[in-house]
Amino acid sequence: MSGSVVDDTNQPVAGANIIVENSSTGTVTNDRGEYSIKLAQGDFTLKITYLGFKTIRREINLKSDKTLNFTLDPQTEDLEEVVVSDNIEKINIRDPEMSVSKLDGSSIKKIPVVFGEVDVIQSLLQLPGVSNAGEGASGFNVRGGATDQNLILIDDALIYNSSHLFGFFSIFNPDAVKNLKLYKGGIPANYGGRVSSVLDIKQKTGNSQKLKGEGGVGVISSKLTLEGPIQKDKSSFLISGRGTYAHLFLKLTDNANSAYFYDLNTKLNFDIDEKNSLSFSGYYGLDYVNINDSFTNIYGNAFGILDWSHKFNENITSNLNFSYSQYNYELDLALVGFNFENSISNFDLSYQIDHEINSNLSLSYGLSSIQYTVNPGEIVPTTADSGINPRKLNNKYAFDNAAFLTVNQSLSDNINIQYGLRVSAFLRMEDETIDIYEDNNPLLYDETRDIYVEAEPIDSRQGNTSRVNESFINFEPRLGLSYILDDNTSVKASYNRMVQNLHLLSNTSSPTPFDIWTPSGSFVKPQKLDQFALGYFKDFENIPFTLETEVFYKTIANRIDYIDGANLIANDAIERVILNGEGRAYGLEFYLKKNTGRLTGWLSYTLSRSEQRTPGRTPSEIGINNGDWYLNGYDKTHDISLTSSYELNDKWQLNSNFVLQTGRPVNFPVGQFEFQDLNIPVFEGRNLNRLPTFHRLDLSATYTPEKKNKNWSSSWNFGIYNVYNRRNAASLNFEQNSTTGQNEAVRFSIFGIVPSVSYNFKF
Repeated sequence: MSGSVVDDTNQPVAGANIIVENSSTGTVTNDRGEYSIKLAQGDFTLKITYLGFKTIRREINLKSDKTLNFTLDPQTEDLEEVVVSDNIEKINIRDPEMSVSKLDGSSIKKIPVVFGEVDVIQSLLQLPGVSNAGEGASGFNVRGGATDQNLILIDDALIYNSSHLFGFFSIFNPDAVKNLKLYKGGIPANYGGRVSSVLDIKQKTGNSQKLKGEGGVGVISSKLTLEGPIQKDKSSFLISGRGTYAHLFLKLTDNANSAYFYDLNTKLNFDIDEKNSLSFSGYYGLDYVNINDSFTNIYGNAFGILDWSHKFNENITSNLNFSYSQYNYELDLALVGFNFENSISNFDLSYQIDHEINSNLSLSYGLSSIQYTVNPGEIVPTTADSGINPRKLNNKYAFDNAAFLTVNQSLSDNINIQYGLRVSAFLRMEDETIDIYEDNNPLLYDETRDIYVEAEPIDSRQGNTSRVNESFINFEPRLGLSYILDDNTSVKASYNRMVQNLHLLSNTSSPTPFDIWTPSGSFVKPQKLDQFALGYFKDFENIPFTLETEVFYKTIANRIDYIDGANLIANDAIERVILNGEGRAYGLEFYLKKNTGRLTGWLSYTLSRSEQRTPGRTPSEIGINNGDWYLNGYDKTHDISLTSSYELNDKWQLNSNFVLQTGRPVNFPVGQFEFQDLNIPVFEGRNLNRLPTFHRLDLSATYTPEKKNKNWSSSWNFGIYNVYNRRNAASLNFEQNSTTGQNEAVRFSIFGIVPSVSYNFKF
């Protein structure tokens, strides 16, 4: 028996449960809302469930192969439910998938955020094992990993920078997002290329029945989404845009500064016939920052995807995906008289087949190939007297090819297993110009001063960008296991090996748009992860709570480390300032959530440690930090989040969010000396100090007036970010007081208390 599950707008429902009552048989729908299950002939009662929708029960008399499609209707009294992970229904307790969190669009919109601008990344930060460098910081960190170690996909297109306005907002428009899935471990073999996590975001498919829309007007931004049929029941479109207008208020106050962003999402879907469908997804976003007409910064992402899904039969489906992604950065310094640009782009072609052998065994296998082009930078003088020489850094080219296989198998009523293998072949092409160093060593060690110094090339040669310079072939096994203690309890374990061949060059804890990617090559080795995780999962039968707790341990080989004083800006010989080190992280994650009732929400707690070490290459070298382990910039010993939503009545919904975190590691000076009337600070070791503890409380209330028009609904959202005006430190700067002459620590904070109001509507 096979078919599909859609909602009332004809959008596929991924993760819906198909359960055969009074048996241990069941399955879940895939990302396209499709399912397939093998049953013996006879009479059955099917139960189709998905949180937020009414349960369907259907009596089935099965005499031969049958196709059954289901449409789920919303269950309004359950709209307050927050869907975070798959482990709610009993069927998911059995799934060997672990270290995975889910959020849907409605859940994301409930969490209070700064300026009232709903944000996907801020929602992720409330989950265990996920953090960032602080307020206004770009990206996110998973289990002590760096932001560049997260694979971010929107409809399978690669994203290189997930932030707007240097991290204040993310590029993900929540009105265009159907759901997201964050893998922190137990990652299937079809994903690769990063060593920390996978964030897989799916956009809405568009309503094929009728024209609908939604939007909102906020303090600094507005948004509008339209969706509807191109040909009813056959094709649909979705277009969603948003933009900020805070810069317009700056002009009214004669402020010469300006900062804004806008983005546009689109998706087209075509059901060609019962076995074939096509979809196209696209995105374009741009950020613009201008400071007194002397500094202009423009950057943004763009991608386009063409996807073909084909159903061979009830048991075999395939997906062919072709995409192009690009990230551009431009900096114009009129004060100095030069323009700097860099970019990264890729073409990606992948083919995947999902094959269900029987109800106890299914396969997923395929191939992928990605071609990367990295432009590290080009400097162009913009005035005749700028004093800047034009310079073009070498473009870098690479191919990342892979074959993968994932097997899901039920070994018994109590044991389910997922295992797989990914084989990756990374080919780094030659640069246009190749520097040659004495003894092939671009980084020298001065034993007299115990410091590393850049080596000067002794020669150079012309390269051929169509010739392979270095190749890296790696085997990446994956394993997941679940042992069912009872219908509501399971223990799970997983192991992952993953390889990353793209590295972000950044010497800040929170990457900036200026940071540059570089592929593995002669002196930059692939990062290699080994991660182990063990978890206990409980769906309480008589009370509306679920519990997830996991411990993890991971090591990363060949993690880039920078020598003291490393210059990463417009550096065409990055091999002269880096060393290959290693990293490790381990911890405990606790996650308790209440799923039903007027009060819903969750409590998450993470206890962890994340460290890095770079020993010397020879016994005479001291390495970085004397070769000792040191805390990396993403370590947070304690991380607590408490998120709640209370349905006061039909008109009012109250939301809250409390966060408490250990301050991130930093360096404070331990002394100083004077040189030519200047005070020079002295530092010892790396990340021996911490910023003060971070904590914050956010509140919001949503008012939904009574409908006066059945075709129009609206709501008002009132929020207070940082209710008690906590001045959390983004940094501590040590300065000399101009009055007393004494040294002092000055706290720099980004946000105090921030009220907001927004109006949202649907039609």
